[in-house]
Amino acid sequence: MEEKTRPPAVAGTFYPDDPEKLRVMIERFLKNASGKAAGTPRGMVVPHAGYIYSGAVAAFGYRMLEKHADSIERIILVGPSHYGRFFGAVESGSDFWQTPLGLVKIGTIRDEIENQELIAVAPEIHAPEHSLEVQVPFLQTIMKKDYELCPLLTGDVVPSVLAEALSPLMDKKTFLISSSDLSHYYPYEKALKLDSIANEAVPNLKFEKLKGAEACGITGVKTLMHIAKSLKWKGKMLEYKNSGDTAGDKSQVVGYGCYMFYE
Repeated sequence: MEEKTRPPAVAGTFYPDDPEKLRVMIERFLKNASGKAAGTPRGMVVPHAGYIYSGAVAAFGYRMLEKHADSIERIILVGPSHYGRFFGAVESGSDFWQTPLGLVKIGTIRDEIENQELIAVAPEIHAPEHSLEVQVPFLQTIMKKDYELCPLLTGDVVPSVLAEALSPLMDKKTFLISSSDLSHYYPYEKALKLDSIANEAVPNLKFEKLKGAEACGITGVKTLMHIAKSLKWKGKMLEYKNSGDTAGDKSQVVGYGCYMFYE
């Protein structure tokens, strides 16, 4: 059977399509990120905008993950679909994903979960999507050993149901990434106020408080929070900025938070 490779959809727009420029950009982001681990990282929330806007924030999570990368053999990557509407969640059906930095081996989790109807295969929904793709060059930079990436786009699905399906897969060699930006297109000060709700609620697993927050990938964020709660992981905010901090214009900004969950 011929192997299927998903080509990059947003190389040259969300991040450089030149391998060397991309590598230098990511390494600079990682070098400028810092933080001390509060345990063994098991899952994190990272943003998914263009690198000039959110790359510096995402790097805080990837820098910390890099220190524990040798123990990871599978990464489940969950994010929202911006282009398709559907029930449940979908895999890409690909054997590899390609970026300017090369190929990443893609795995499937559908056969491992009890509720298999929850996850379908829909390459056409994955094809134009950026929310997962922008995470891949970071992973290609920090992961020094072979691993399997399992990208999952969420549609209309109850986070607690998805969490129940994924929780049994979260062994010591599996890491979960939830891809999400925060509030969109508010003036700078209003965005700070809105995003402070997520900054408090997400790492502290305060589901009720999260109702006042905005996040485009809220389904994946809540899924990770439910898993963290059931497996007794502790959360910590690593970094927050918005596009007014990173790209200058403060009239309409997008918020970016990075949160890590530890065992």
